[in-house]
Amino acid sequence: MFFALQKSTIKNQKQGQQLNIRREFFIFGIVGIAGFLVDAGVLYLLKGTLGLYWARVPSFFCAATATWLLNRQFTFRNRVSGVSIIHEYVKYFGLMLGGGVVNYLVYAMAVSLMPAFVFRPLIAVAMGSIAGMFINYSFARYFVFHRKSR
Repeated sequence: MFFALQKSTIKNQKQGQQLNIRREFFIFGIVGIAGFLVDAGVLYLLKGTLGLYWARVPSFFCAATATWLLNRQFTFRNRVSGVSIIHEYVKYFGLMLGGGVVNYLVYAMAVSLMPAFVFRPLIAVAMGSIAGMFINYSFARYFVFHRKSR
């Protein structure tokens, strides 16, 4: 009886964790849409001056900053980094560079291989954002906001 109860409790805990991860990932995706809008908006503002490739540098910086602020407020509000806010931002930004590299590579390949994206790079930005999202979620959850708040 005790082992059956214990087994049931463990099963319920795992189901609760899976539900929490799904909820976090959903909110992370919504925050990602906001980051995508910031990314694309800054890209469109700067592409005439910096070009399609170099304009992605400041657009990524702005998007990463926006998503950090939104993720700490909404996605991971029940989790903390355990470090100062400056250290948290630097750590977040550094880890987002991993997903950013994947994001940029997919974007650059799409722009270089599909001539229509040169004039309308929005789809290429979206393709890159989706590719980097899974990596960035893992980095944010397990390396930045890895502690449960009390």
